Amino acid sequence: MNIPQLPPAQRTAFFQAVWTLVRQVPAGKVSTYGQIGGLIPQLAGITDTDYKAFRARWVGQAMAECPEDIPWQRVINSEGKISPRPGAELQRQLLEVEGIIFDERGKVDLKIFGWSGAN
Repeated sequence: MNIPQLPPAQRTAFFQAVWTLVRQVPAGKVSTYGQIGGLIPQLAGITDTDYKAFRARWVGQAMAECPEDIPWQRVINSEGKISPRPGAELQRQLLEVEGIIFDERGKVDLKIFGWSGAN
């Protein structure tokens, strides 16, 4: 799927909003790309359809470029799993140190470990 790129001004604002939210996810909790995207108001100039369709992927792009002070490991996919990519094993290790438990399928129980939103 071809993900449309955000215009530079919206991209900067969106990425900053993502990072602000992810900084709020406490140790021992996780959030999903979609949950983070859903907490960010729709951007001007982006259609409702596109925003709903692509916001989780844009969150993923923001996380791929996040500053060092972002607890990036606390953002996982909507299945409660770590998305396969370089760094996935480190992500799991960091989450386990925080007390996150993975089941035999590599899933996190979002009802127990999920973060419900902004503080």
